[in-house]
Amino acid sequence: MTDRDTQVQTTTPAAKDPEDWTTGDEPITGPQRSYLETLAQQAGQELPEDLGRLTKAEASKRIDELQAAAGRGNRR
Repeated sequence: MTDRDTQVQTTTPAAKDPEDWTTGDEPITGPQRSYLETLAQQAGQELPEDLGRLTKAEASKRIDELQAAAGRGNRR
């Protein structure tokens, strides 16, 4: 029997390293690009001119970096 009052709840889902994504080599998505632009502006940073050449995995890593710089997002 399980006591519901003593179960530990996690607040964040399990995160998979972008390098391990099966679709990580696909091109950056529209929402990723838009979010990167917003985060870069908030962090006061410039985005690379070749932003459209990023992969999904590279964009995810850059999002994590910019979230930290802008003081947003989950800190792992």
